[in-house]
Amino acid sequence: MRHNEIHLKDYYDFLGKNGADPTVYTYLPYNMSEMNWENIKRPTVVLCPGGGYKMCSQREAEPIALPLTAMGFNVFVIIYSVKDKTFPTQLLEVAGLMELIYKNVDEWNVDTEKIAIMGFSAGGHLAAHYSNAYDCAEVRELFPESKGVSASVLCYPVITAEPDKAHNGSFNMLTGTTQRTPEQIDKFSCDRLVTDKTPPAFIWTTAEDVGVPTVNSLMYATALSNHKIPYELHIFPFVGHGSATSDWTTLKDERLNEKTDYNAVWLQELKNWFKLMKFTK
Repeated sequence: MRHNEIHLKDYYDFLGKNGADPTVYTYLPYNMSEMNWENIKRPTVVLCPGGGYKMCSQREAEPIALPLTAMGFNVFVIIYSVKDKTFPTQLLEVAGLMELIYKNVDEWNVDTEKIAIMGFSAGGHLAAHYSNAYDCAEVRELFPESKGVSASVLCYPVITAEPDKAHNGSFNMLTGTTQRTPEQIDKFSCDRLVTDKTPPAFIWTTAEDVGVPTVNSLMYATALSNHKIPYELHIFPFVGHGSATSDWTTLKDERLNEKTDYNAVWLQELKNWFKLMKFTK
């Protein structure tokens, strides 16, 4: 596996504005000649950890990337800008990574027809937002040929900016304000951005999630349904927010129990979904 650290500002200097340093960690499995795989192109996941746009969680980075590589994926973990770096910073950083992936498809063995974006919590918002707004005016100003994705994986995602349903802390960070106008609510509510061109989605959350209310996932699934976009939705009955892999690799011992064990199946269900969607064999 080729595991490298990439600083996007080294390729797009405007992504280093105001001290930003979006960093990407690559997990690129070798194409084994023993398997006659020298020339295969692999499906790819752009992985956005959560953290309320205040941080990027370590638990939702490498511990997620490794099972994905075992499924046959290239994985690019993006540690995007947070805190005082407001919209459209994060969308631009993902767009920059996508440009870089497209410029290195041969070296990195990327199948550009099978690029998914995956995110947890606020990273789920970034993933859903990019899925629908990769070609918005703010992105196209700097990346005139910005690239979309073929699927999204949204893990207990932040979706709506409606104050009574939102994880408002995420939007406070993203917008730099504590009050949202109706126009901003429309702009940042991913369910309101869904169109007939939105990519299919795999979504999972829990009914006990009080950090990011479960209704966020339901709203996005409803929007996809209204536009006849394929999706799979899992709502597990127990466990609160941020359980990541739902096993010992991402949860402290005091959080582990039969309920987290039950939820850990989401990774196998995702593997099945990717196979059904023809991303993997």
